[in-house]
Amino acid sequence: MKVIRASVLGFCFGVRRAVELAEKALEENQGQKVYSLGPLIHNEKALKVLSEKGLVTVAEDEINKIPDDAVVIIRAHGVAPSVSNQLIEKNCVIIDATCPRVKASQKMVERYSKDSDYVVLTGDKNHGEVIGIAGYAGKNFSLVQDFTEASRLSIKDADDKNIILLSQTTYSPVEFKKIEDYLKSKYKKLAVMNTICPATNERQNALLELCRQVEGVLVIGGKASANTKRLYQTAEKNSSLAAHIQTVEDISEDFYRLDSVGITAGASTPDIIIDEVENCLLNLDK
Repeated sequence: MKVIRASVLGFCFGVRRAVELAEKALEENQGQKVYSLGPLIHNEKALKVLSEKGLVTVAEDEINKIPDDAVVIIRAHGVAPSVSNQLIEKNCVIIDATCPRVKASQKMVERYSKDSDYVVLTGDKNHGEVIGIAGYAGKNFSLVQDFTEASRLSIKDADDKNIILLSQTTYSPVEFKKIEDYLKSKYKKLAVMNTICPATNERQNALLELCRQVEGVLVIGGKASANTKRLYQTAEKNSSLAAHIQTVEDISEDFYRLDSVGITAGASTPDIIIDEVENCLLNLDK
């Protein structure tokens, strides 16, 4: 069997940085619990390893469970100011692992949505990153999840406002372009800040190239990972056989019958899991 990896796959910069900061905090606070607001990474196996070292995951709406003076990591998705303020009130030691790209979006929303301008953000309303960014918004703000919602958008006195279009970093580039084109036709003063992380496009393009080289594609990543889901959707459309797996145990027998298998992975998938999948497939030929 021939196994080919996508040219771009696995950890993005923001997730790798968050994991490294968590591991450093755990090392510096051995014997103590370190808390993460929400899952640090959308990968159960990686979370289990961190949990065994002392990382405790707490939901943002359960901050009361975090002791005063505790060490708390803000994950790459970031949080709303109201959440940070609660941690400050508890005198927690805050390790801010917010992805720099997400941080930039937070600042733009805060700056442009409170005066005469207006911000439109595209993204999943239930995603941690989007919830955090929306927490910085003033009154001149709208969140649209898809083109249908964008087509229903009505901005009062739009001709008198500079309208800024932003996006969740892992949003679909195709959907964003549709929304951008529509809003450009509707609002004269539209400024587009394409805040989709380049890694998202790079992974999608690398996957399309991979699909042309293999008989089937395995997309490795957590079931809750938005960018992994989008990779799987692309693989499903462009390969005769595609599957979204979390570990080697999820590989179906169908893939073992192929002569060539492609591997890609979401931005929260550790290198070690990618290696395990590749080795599992290759070992069958030995």
